[in-house]
Amino acid sequence: QVQLVESGGGLVQSGGSLGLSCVASRSIFSANAMGWYRQAPGKQREFVAQISSGGTTDYADSVKGRFTISRDNAKNAVYLQMNSLKPEDTAVYYCHAAFIGEFYWGQGTQVTVSS
Repeated sequence: QVQLVESGGGLVQSGGSLGLSCVASRSIFSANAMGWYRQAPGKQREFVAQISSGGTTDYADSVKGRFTISRDNAKNAVYLQMNSLKPEDTAVYYCHAAFIGEFYWGQGTQVTVSS
């Protein structure tokens, strides 16, 4: 079992920045991918960004150029730096970890962007 704990959410004005952190309860060195998803009220959970064990990153088109994902295996952590935030980025953001045959979610952290 792996527990993922997110932090760093909050309220920010449009155009502002926030940084999210996700710390795992055990080593993420063997994780195939670590990622972030989000779910806005009344909408399905959607992919935001992911980073592979080799450092390859992938982003949703809606956040490309504004968000940056990174991971620190030594700290069992993955980060999401969010810049140029828009009201449509408002959602609960969830950390995700994919190991071979195992998938885990964090409890989520709220990000609210005011216009």
